[in-house]
Amino acid sequence: MSARRTGAAGLVVVAVGGAVGALLRLGVDTAAPDSLFPWPTLAINVVGAFVLGMLPALAVVRRSRTVALFVGPGVLGGFTTVSAWAGQVRRLADDGHAGLAGLCLLVTLAAGLTAAALGQHLARRAEPQ
Repeated sequence: MSARRTGAAGLVVVAVGGAVGALLRLGVDTAAPDSLFPWPTLAINVVGAFVLGMLPALAVVRRSRTVALFVGPGVLGGFTTVSAWAGQVRRLADDGHAGLAGLCLLVTLAAGLTAAALGQHLARRAEPQ
């Protein structure tokens, strides 16, 4: 979705949604206990992938481009994170935990793709025939 097609109002909607998503992400990170394995980031990315896959099933998202922009690239864009995940995987490897880094890499990819596919599958089943 290009900025030109979105317009200034759409960019504001995405920005506000992104702020909400970033605050939700901070809340999950803050509430999670410290652990060597980055469980909060894994959970955030898997939940985000699932919800993104489910979005087409939500009538309000199908009816309103503003809601779609707010929830999709806005909230979910601010909530999920590839950069933190990549940094955490790199940090694990640099700290001598190469096996755990590889596990984090593979589990996140597999779980995220599975969650997105499941969300899309459920969205298709929920669509009116």
